[in-house]
Amino acid sequence: MAQLTRISSSLKMGIVGMANVGKSSTFNMLSKQSVPAENFPFCTIDPNQAVVKVPDPRFDYLCQIFKPKSSIFSTLSIIDIAGLVKGASEGYGLGNEFLAHIQAVDGLYQVVRAFEKEKIVHTEGTMDPIRDLQIISEELMAKDYQFVSKRVDEFGKKIKKYEANKNVSVEAREMVEQYKVLQKCDELLKKKQWVRYQKWTDQEQIQLRKIQLLTAKPSIYLINLSKEDHDAYVAKKQNKYAKPIEQWVSKNSPDSKIVYYSVENQDQQQLLDQIIIAGYDLLGLIRFFTVGSDEVRSWTVKKNIKAPQAASVIHSDFEKGFVNAEVMSFEKFKKLGDNALDVYEKKFSKEGKDYIVKDGDIMHFKTKSFK
Repeated sequence: MAQLTRISSSLKMGIVGMANVGKSSTFNMLSKQSVPAENFPFCTIDPNQAVVKVPDPRFDYLCQIFKPKSSIFSTLSIIDIAGLVKGASEGYGLGNEFLAHIQAVDGLYQVVRAFEKEKIVHTEGTMDPIRDLQIISEELMAKDYQFVSKRVDEFGKKIKKYEANKNVSVEAREMVEQYKVLQKCDELLKKKQWVRYQKWTDQEQIQLRKIQLLTAKPSIYLINLSKEDHDAYVAKKQNKYAKPIEQWVSKNSPDSKIVYYSVENQDQQQLLDQIIIAGYDLLGLIRFFTVGSDEVRSWTVKKNIKAPQAASVIHSDFEKGFVNAEVMSFEKFKKLGDNALDVYEKKFSKEGKDYIVKDGDIMHFKTKSFK
């Protein structure tokens, strides 16, 4: 699958969905942060943001062994975004704010209501998970199409002027490259196809990361059941909505994960941890560790990053002055057992600038200083 999210270690997940599906309640559960969650379609107007701990038993184990003065874990930013209604791409409800806030995040938790409750009114009048999934998908495609078609028209006019003036500047060449990608997106969106699920060259992916289209963002589907239905699903893996939802996701968002949960069930820490980790993984993020008696720290980087670039998240000068990296996998460290603190420093392997950092690596960096 094409990598269309930003190349950064500071990425954000957004919680989206129709109004009154349990979005803000889900945000409260994940963040333990109190935000409005009343029975009102647009109680979340400004996006609420929380920074949550990414659970990692490897980090906890390292802290137990080193007993450091300081410990710093990896985090994930989660934003609660205003509820969507049909017609949001045309400005209905809080459509413009909703879609602008989605544009600012890198991945989506799509909350889908699969519970009946008369006291909580659905904006469409009835509860229908498949209809809601389709509405969100179509609204995101419609907003992208508006943006892309307008940009194609603007770029086309500018490029004609560049050609008339024989302008071959870097800016002109860059615009031509992006124009070609926008034209391709325009054709796809006319056919109601998500940009994310198409084949893109490496060069096209670079352009798409700059554009940040809504239909280029990866998603996780959070299916909000009643407490009774969720308990039954945990026991039997059965629910009347499960099969049609899974069929829809398989057809329309084939690489996406589905998580069944209930905001009414407060005793589900393991499931909440699973949702946070799934969001972290969805964004293509991994962790490496630095260890010692002063500090044990978990650092967030993108998958497939090389050692010098990983060093730069500690300090920007470390990439420029990179000499080598001392590396040990967490699994190897754990196998050292009770003698780990006495012998681990002798067990590191030295790696050069082409080393690809692996999730769970324990790393020390050797660098040159610059005056």
